[in-house]
Amino acid sequence: MNTAVELRDRVETFGWLAEFKTDDELLAACRAAYASGYRRMNAYAPYLVHGLAEAVGFRRSWVSVVTLAGGVLGGIAGFGLQYWTSAVDYPLDIGGRPLNSWPSFVPITFEAIILGASAAAVLGMLALNRLPEPWHPLFNVPAFDRASQDRFFLSIRSDDSQFDVERTRAFLEGLNPHAIHDVPPLPVKVDAR
Repeated sequence: MNTAVELRDRVETFGWLAEFKTDDELLAACRAAYASGYRRMNAYAPYLVHGLAEAVGFRRSWVSVVTLAGGVLGGIAGFGLQYWTSAVDYPLDIGGRPLNSWPSFVPITFEAIILGASAAAVLGMLALNRLPEPWHPLFNVPAFDRASQDRFFLSIRSDDSQFDVERTRAFLEGLNPHAIHDVPPLPVKVDAR
């Protein structure tokens, strides 16, 4: 049984969750946390709050690059399939028209670009966001249910380089939140061999 190693490596908390009543309080708290050096944090709001992504240090996403690559590959595949079927696999001489008549390939190529880009955007977004994530430690906090209704939350994770249980809680208390919640970690799977 390897439980001693697993219990030693077990994290006591996932982090702290501060609850705010207004979006302005959340925005100010995120800016203060970022200025204090916290980087492993996230903010949750029931609607779009302008400036919130920049306040938590959200970095630019690669979804646009993945979408462009999907569109280019879709266009090449669509054009290539039409060229192959018309000029190589089953050539038909219709009225002296050239076998590679690219103007007739434009509509299908355009549709293949749209299909490739949209599929790449959806799959790239899911992959880059590490979704689907059916369970998250924040779901263990009963107050977090209001994140989609009327409350605003700032979570600071325990794997942040600045994180210290007491100091981080004191820092969050200095931001005057409505409440501060301890986020328990996901249960550790114990090997019973």
